[in-house]
Amino acid sequence: MTPIAILFFVIAAVLIWGGLAASILFLSARPQVAAYPAGAEDDLDGDD
Repeated sequence: MTPIAILFFVIAAVLIWGGLAASILFLSARPQVAAYPAGAEDDLDGDD
């Protein structure tokens, strides 16, 4: 492999694995949504 191919491989690997690590850290710090936005009531009986 050429040096430029290796460089692009390293950049791509850092982006992918870094994004995965950042996502895991973010989800471990804030596992659930604190408050949901206001919305319509659910229609659970199925009548439209």
